[in-house]
Amino acid sequence: MSFFAMMQFLFAFFAKIAIRRVGKEIARHLCCATNRGSSMQQQKPALSFWQIWNMCFGFMGIQFGFELQVSNVSRIFQTLGADIDEIAILWVAAPLTGLIVQPIIGYMSDKTWTRMGRRRPYFFYGAILSTLALIAMPNSPTLWIAAGMLWVMDASFNVAMEPFRAFVGDMLPERQRSLGYAMQTFFIGIGASVAASLPWVMTNIFDVPNTAAAGVIPASVTYAFYTGGAILLVCVFWTVFTTKEYSPEELDAFNRAREDAAKQGDGLDITSTRDEGTVEPAQHRKGGLVWLAVGAAASLAIFLTDASYRLHILSGGVLVFGLLRLLVARMKEGGNTDAAVVEITDDLMLMPKIMKQLAVVQFFSWFAMFAMWSFTIPAVTAFHFGSSDPTSVTYNNGADWAGVLNMVRNLVTIGAAIFIAGFANKIGRRKIHMLNLMLGGVGLASFYVVSDPYLLVISMGLVGFAWASILSVPYSLLSSAVAHHKMGIYMGVFNFFIVIPQIVASTTLGLIVSDLFDGQAIYGLVFAGGSMIVAALATLRIDKPKA
Repeated sequence: MSFFAMMQFLFAFFAKIAIRRVGKEIARHLCCATNRGSSMQQQKPALSFWQIWNMCFGFMGIQFGFELQVSNVSRIFQTLGADIDEIAILWVAAPLTGLIVQPIIGYMSDKTWTRMGRRRPYFFYGAILSTLALIAMPNSPTLWIAAGMLWVMDASFNVAMEPFRAFVGDMLPERQRSLGYAMQTFFIGIGASVAASLPWVMTNIFDVPNTAAAGVIPASVTYAFYTGGAILLVCVFWTVFTTKEYSPEELDAFNRAREDAAKQGDGLDITSTRDEGTVEPAQHRKGGLVWLAVGAAASLAIFLTDASYRLHILSGGVLVFGLLRLLVARMKEGGNTDAAVVEITDDLMLMPKIMKQLAVVQFFSWFAMFAMWSFTIPAVTAFHFGSSDPTSVTYNNGADWAGVLNMVRNLVTIGAAIFIAGFANKIGRRKIHMLNLMLGGVGLASFYVVSDPYLLVISMGLVGFAWASILSVPYSLLSSAVAHHKMGIYMGVFNFFIVIPQIVASTTLGLIVSDLFDGQAIYGLVFAGGSMIVAALATLRIDKPKA
């Protein structure tokens, strides 16, 4: 009880500070808005504290579902019989669904306008699907059904979650976007903190058992998923029914005023950060043939060397992309330039320079996060608690403690979001992102040298700084370089650089841990720490925003 009370106190403390800090930031922006003169009258008005609160509140519900997934799916897989080297490849469902669903939903939401609005229909139906998936997941009777449910659950989350990133760009003026993404991160921290601790709370507060017979998911996990599903639905519906979106005509007027301004509120000149033009069919054909050749050569090498079948996921992805570019070339030659696949592929080729630079940072950041999600429970239960038997009390106590560590990470994320919102414009978003990623890398690597599981709260707390930064700073930088009518599709395309590293990690990390480190999951976290530090160094390549 004492630990839970301490967590309640920390939550209340951070929430109080956050509300005060965000309120001050809103007041400052509103003050600035009244002094900007007539040239700014056509631009988006600054929103009030409660308007931003309402539009971001639904993200807390989505994060409930997402955190229950990342904190418990490895546990569910192990309970249903998965080996350590199989866990990462079973997780491939999450990034693959993101790779497919996110750009499609982004493209569709850009083209949508209904009585409910532009993005809100996706919040509404995505929340319903997500709730049903959360109810079904802990009732999976076999490993293959659980793996299939991960596909369904992650796809549902993506339907609701992807438009939320574009929602901030739609609704907020330039000067409030860092604040809007920080507010989202604040709610992510709250939702994830509570969701990560739910199995521990069920056992230690409500006396729900955290053990079960072999092949049966513990009741504490099952009830946690049911609770998360209900909270997700309520939170997302709150945003849907309390927020009004701007019409396409209003967004067009705002965008014209924005592009007429010589300098933007955050220092970025939008006309210099977006690549213009079109991709000719010949360019797609040439690129497609190159990608096909590379994919075919890689597949042949995997076959001839008798390497793991899992690597064919990577070579197959290269082949598919090559075929996609050839298809786009053919469609453009036939005059079919308005198709979704053509527009998405062209936008990928013409993405802004800053998006290309951020892609490298995102790759190593999300490689690290995927490794953490996959290996935290196996590493903590085996390395720190000394058990790999999912039916034992020791293993399940370790798994519950891993959930508490995730709660600590997310509590720190709340405080770090406040830090980012307050200092991003003072010390620079690049520098603050590099610092936070470096802290996260050190925290992940320290799991190997910290033997006392209770001291891991410090290690995971450092990861919280990186997580807060990953969830806000890249999107703040990107939204300034993208026109409103491309906001959804580019947020979807940007997520390629989130899901691709996860696919790479899912196909390679299990092999690395199994073949090089005798299946010791702790080394997966060491790899994660190294990857996060590389991401921190890669931020030095990002162009400095113009003054």
